[in-house]
Amino acid sequence: MLVKIEQIKETGLQLNEPIGLNLLGEALGGGESGEDTGFRAAGPSTLKASLRKVSGGVLLEGQFTATVTSQCKRCLGDVELKVPVSFTLNLVPKALVHGDDYLKDDESLMEKKERSQGETGGSFEMEDADQEVFDGKTIDLDPIVREQLILALPLTIVCREDCKGLCPQCGINRNDATCSCETKPVDPRLAPLKNIKLGN
Repeated sequence: MLVKIEQIKETGLQLNEPIGLNLLGEALGGGESGEDTGFRAAGPSTLKASLRKVSGGVLLEGQFTATVTSQCKRCLGDVELKVPVSFTLNLVPKALVHGDDYLKDDESLMEKKERSQGETGGSFEMEDADQEVFDGKTIDLDPIVREQLILALPLTIVCREDCKGLCPQCGINRNDATCSCETKPVDPRLAPLKNIKLGN
């Protein structure tokens, strides 16, 4: 998903873009990094985003909901989860970051910085937005979607709060059946003592 800077008018730009399974799968599967998050995409999503030019950069506000599956940390059963993703980014052109003469008028970088400190995006201060760098001409939303999804993933999930998990001895799913295993397993170092027969 590429957005050209000239597409963003004075009134801003509203997007309603589909997020395919391929993009979500790349994010969750680690893509080129090869890192596996343990989550899998269960369906496509839709990115709702707003882009506005502010202080030489672009303020990006976006949100989407990703439907993912993973294993319950207790019983290892499959769990489907809806992950809400919401983010606000201040996209700054590389030229401004490196101090190049990006602006064609006489506005100095110092004046621009002072003006941006007073700039607000909606109901929050610009300083509250995370900063990202782009080339100044096009904004690639794909890596932003991937990064924000990974940041929004929970550390662990359970199928339900009262999940009983697996029996550590026989491996049975305690949510589905009960077993006769001892609730307190014997210390394996002491197990041989159980076979000793004491005489009268």
